[in-house]
Amino acid sequence: MKIYNRNKSVKTLVAICAMAVCAMTFHSCEQFELDEVPGRANLAVEPYNSIDELELAVNGIFGKLNKAAWMTTFYVNGWAGDDMTTHRESNKADFREYDQRNVAATNGRSATNWAGVYAMVKAANTVIINSEGVDFPSAAARQKELLGQTYFLRGLMFYHLARVHGRIVLPLDLEIDFERELATQEEVYQQIESDMLTAETMLPAKTNVGASDPNSGSARAILARLYLDWAGYPVKDASKYAMAAASAKQVMNNAGTHGFALVPDMATLYTVEGRFNTESIFTIAYCASCGLPNRKNGKLGLPSDYTTQGWQETFAEIRYFEDMPEGPRKDATYHTEIPLDGPLPGPADPDQKSRATSDVAEAVSFLPWTSFVDQAQPVFRKIVGPFEEGTFSGFQSDRNDYYMRYAELLLIYAEASGEAGTAGADAWQALNDVRNRAGLADVSAADGTIQDLAYLERKWELAGEYLRYNDLVRKEQVEAALGGTARDPRVSINTLTDQPITKETNAIIGSTAPSNYFAPRPQPEVDRNPNLAN
Repeated sequence: MKIYNRNKSVKTLVAICAMAVCAMTFHSCEQFELDEVPGRANLAVEPYNSIDELELAVNGIFGKLNKAAWMTTFYVNGWAGDDMTTHRESNKADFREYDQRNVAATNGRSATNWAGVYAMVKAANTVIINSEGVDFPSAAARQKELLGQTYFLRGLMFYHLARVHGRIVLPLDLEIDFERELATQEEVYQQIESDMLTAETMLPAKTNVGASDPNSGSARAILARLYLDWAGYPVKDASKYAMAAASAKQVMNNAGTHGFALVPDMATLYTVEGRFNTESIFTIAYCASCGLPNRKNGKLGLPSDYTTQGWQETFAEIRYFEDMPEGPRKDATYHTEIPLDGPLPGPADPDQKSRATSDVAEAVSFLPWTSFVDQAQPVFRKIVGPFEEGTFSGFQSDRNDYYMRYAELLLIYAEASGEAGTAGADAWQALNDVRNRAGLADVSAADGTIQDLAYLERKWELAGEYLRYNDLVRKEQVEAALGGTARDPRVSINTLTDQPITKETNAIIGSTAPSNYFAPRPQPEVDRNPNLAN
């Protein structure tokens, strides 16, 4: 793995414990080196004296991002979608609240996520304020890029939290204000837009493979996603469809410059070997041996039937799984059985790619998902990883998070173009490029409107990536997807026997109306600032 020292004149940290701020992440590093902990990287309001200080401060924001995102708490809203579910009992109550659309203000995951996001926002504000009026002529390009990264991360965090809670507060200073008012939804989107537009002008056109250092295309792609949301619920400003299409097209036209492209084999995205790739528009990178592990993969997606006791946190919804079209994309998304004898043998030659499960099937006992005793649900290969890789037997891995993929951008272009009435051959090509990789034939106007076909394609392409619920919200399809019998699997697991047809694991008990689309803001924050309850 290539790891780069963000500034070779600065010896960055391998890791800094919890509250001391991790002043180093390897979003683009060549080596890890030890240094003393910077005393004021993100803690003081004082102009920077050197580019090195600015470098450490921005590294600190990325460190906070790793700390916030390394566990599934960061993506807790994902359980609200119809693609994934959690265990019906055990210690998954906070996830079940989202799964069942019954989120309480006391939800611990909501509170942790809120705190982590605003820690990054505060660190970003510190960098911006400490940089005012400061110029480093000998490192002007690097200074500009670092500030661009700061605006990018602040806008991204506002956006990330707004997708969970809707209206949020928008602190742009370091004042501790327990009377800060909630911004309107329009104001939230406007601030995210402002930060991303600023970032776009300051970031280079291309950085590293996978863009764990975001580039200008990363910012423009996030804008395309933002405009698509802006056009939907709750603001429903239809003029933003054209802006989403134009932003997506701008990135597509410059994909080679940015280093973006679909990878030929989708399955390689969800491996350690393939974790840095051209498809990622922005990557949150991890390194377990460096003290920066990813704890959202492996055992967390396995049932207790597995020999080393799966953690039962993330399962696939049965109805969604059965509805997905067959082909290489479905194979890359799900495991339909698990090995009972531990990790599969890896390749004899370390330079070879991992062998397929079928090569070793005769030597390993497998249990199909329909025979899981505790909870019969398919598992996400995207989360568990390939069995022969071995990461599925533990809690920590080097797997990366793709905050946004190029495949999503292509589908944004197709859908937004259709909604804006500007879809031409290139929009259909974008949609069909994603379908073709999935092993599906081209579609055309004879099959339906491009916006509806692209929206459906997103359902399958992004399954298990904690994104589905956001699409249901913006399209006001929560009731259609989750209400009544919509999520009732009614699967073949019991249809040929005299057993009752399988029902959904965690039935919806909360409202699926728009008034319940967003999670309540955390009660501890409301207690400190009653304005957050509005």
